[in-house]
Amino acid sequence: MAKPGEVEAKWWVVDADQKVVGRLASDIAVILMGKHRPTYTPHVDTGDFVVVVNVEKIFLSGKKWDQKEYTWTTQYPGLKKETARTRFEHKPEMILIEAVRRMLPKNKLATKMLSKLKVY
Repeated sequence: MAKPGEVEAKWWVVDADQKVVGRLASDIAVILMGKHRPTYTPHVDTGDFVVVVNVEKIFLSGKKWDQKEYTWTTQYPGLKKETARTRFEHKPEMILIEAVRRMLPKNKLATKMLSKLKVY
């Protein structure tokens, strides 16, 4: 079992050129959680740092550019919606960040793991 101070994090550089978003996000989530190491411990951040380049060249399969919707709420009544195509035009890195965030555990440790992800 790993202890919090004894894990040395490495740096990974990932090229997202012509990669499918879901498959790339699952590989990145495994590295951020540290499941690729033999010393994986669920309650300790054993993951590595990940730098993703060429995120503007990611790929969605099928008709997901027009059919996939991202929804969120505000303080006011109503629900905001945005398709993957419009989100990609404004902030292409947010498609990959959201996919990775949803694959991480839902706890406080996930915010530490997600802070190790840099997207360019």
